[in-house]
Amino acid sequence: MIAPKESTAGTPSNETFTLNLGPQHPATHGVLRVKLTMDGEYITRAEPVPGYIHRMHEKMGENRTWAQYLPNTSRVDYLSAMTYTHAYVGAVERALKLEVPLRAEFIRVITSELNRISSHLVGWGAFVMDLGGFTPILYAFDDREKILDLLEAVTGSRLTYCYYRFGGVVADVDTAFLEGCKAFVKHMRPRLDFYRALVTDNIILRKRLEGIGMVSAEMCRRYGACGPVLRGSDVAYDVRKNEPYSIYNQFDFDIPHYPQGDSMARYNVRMDEIEQSLRIIDQAVAKIPEGPIMGKVPRVLKLPVGDFCYATEAARGRLLVRVSSDGKDTPYRVRLRTPCFCNLSLFEEASKGMLLPDAIAFMGSLDLVIPDIDR
Repeated sequence: MIAPKESTAGTPSNETFTLNLGPQHPATHGVLRVKLTMDGEYITRAEPVPGYIHRMHEKMGENRTWAQYLPNTSRVDYLSAMTYTHAYVGAVERALKLEVPLRAEFIRVITSELNRISSHLVGWGAFVMDLGGFTPILYAFDDREKILDLLEAVTGSRLTYCYYRFGGVVADVDTAFLEGCKAFVKHMRPRLDFYRALVTDNIILRKRLEGIGMVSAEMCRRYGACGPVLRGSDVAYDVRKNEPYSIYNQFDFDIPHYPQGDSMARYNVRMDEIEQSLRIIDQAVAKIPEGPIMGKVPRVLKLPVGDFCYATEAARGRLLVRVSSDGKDTPYRVRLRTPCFCNLSLFEEASKGMLLPDAIAFMGSLDLVIPDIDR
């Protein structure tokens, strides 16, 4: 392993040059541009330049009714769409004091955790591909297809879902869906052992990740980093445990966290989280009650005047939706506090003095979704 070179950021040098990483580079996983100042192969400054795919999701919330804004939420982080819609409907339900039927809450948990596994599989496959390994992403998408088949059967969609509604969900799940969930859990657990043997224990991967991209818990707090990035720095914070929402307090699961604070730790957190999501799905399918899937919702939605917030644990960290109402049938303001922007923000400081190939590995360990930044 090559030790990081001492940063010369801010020191004039005739040897430095500017290198654009992106906005079309595949390692940025979208149209993110990172302006690199290089001293040979070492980074002296890495300046993220977002904005290339900005779609004004928050501004669009001001000219749509509360219900019309629902499809927007799943297009912010398209890999973790369920939890984003969950946060939005949760904020509106909190404002209106709507009671969500217990069966609908169970369905939300099951579909959200399936979506979380799906997201982590894409992140795992793409991360390893950034490091030069093509085969794992084929296995990842093979397993992800099983999840998409399950979610398509109940939601009608395979990527950007609009399945949750204020007061419940749009359609009930049947026995075939629940049996399919059980079959997927049974299938996926041995696959995790296979993934460990194929990739996680591979010495090449470990040499590329161990000791690379060191991020301390204090740095995470300064930048507001969350999710697997924070838990990879030994902070066991998860909204499902620390700010329980929905019915997550009824399930037994752990919060994976590692003390190393390197790229390998963040990798391990995500792999362990797949197992924890399988545990939650297993319990939820076994305990799902009978009953209605929609509560009593006013025909015309007009929230009381005020600000209302709701937080969920998305695949990449803490998502907070804040809605402001002036009593009309459209929001006065919609604010999305998404995890990827904060997780990207620490990249500039943490990458100083790093070799360019190590910076690519470090960025992959952050598991960024660029539309989540350019929202």
